Amino acid sequence: MHSSKVALITGGSRGIGLGIALELARSGFDIIITGRRSRDDVASALELLSSSGVRSEYISSDISDAYARRALLGEVKNSFGRLDVLVNNAGIAPRQRTDILSATQESFDEIIATNLKGPFFLTQEIANWMIELRGQGLLERGCVINVGSISATVASTNRGDYCISKAGIGMATRLWAVRLAEFGIDVYEMRPGIIDTDMTLAVKEKYDALIHSDLLLEKRWGTPHDVGRVASLLARGELPYATGTVLSLDGGLTIPRL
Repeated sequence: MHSSKVALITGGSRGIGLGIALELARSGFDIIITGRRSRDDVASALELLSSSGVRSEYISSDISDAYARRALLGEVKNSFGRLDVLVNNAGIAPRQRTDILSATQESFDEIIATNLKGPFFLTQEIANWMIELRGQGLLERGCVINVGSISATVASTNRGDYCISKAGIGMATRLWAVRLAEFGIDVYEMRPGIIDTDMTLAVKEKYDALIHSDLLLEKRWGTPHDVGRVASLLARGELPYATGTVLSLDGGLTIPRL
């Protein structure tokens, strides 16, 4: 049995996922990151993680695929023998922003499979394993962190499929928090706002202008480091008595104001 605590971050090779992985590595977790890119494409991310002095591994996996999820779990079991923290971060934006009056079923299916169905059933498989480990006395505490979005509640009619997928993550967080509490597995959700990543690069000019108007209380882009610091706090168990909590990391964007 691997003695160090281990965290799995889906979509952990760049953007918010890498920010989370780096902060968890700095907190002493051994790190597994997943993604759909080749190992060569994530070499720089692995180098950054290794510089923290922890063990880090990359497993190529598409969480929207049931076979790939099972294979991922098998590799984690074989290589590490335990898992303390699951961060469901992998997600995609629509290939094209399309008004919901003309949105396609193909885009909807792709978004839901990756952003909602994949994390839901990966959580199911990982949670069952964590329950086994707890029953064997090999795991003190489990933790699941879902990376949602302000789009769970803020409607964008040109990417309705994405909003629906993130709203679903909100309910999934509640469901898993209720179901897993008896097993000592905490479940949290983080809802980032406008974060400076490659996913937001295409709308940078638009959000630069909004940020410097009245959209935010903190007039700056959020960073993957911001999100990673909060994830690290949750992973370390420093938000006790709070399973099911949703943390808004949005610079005050979703606070109703007059």
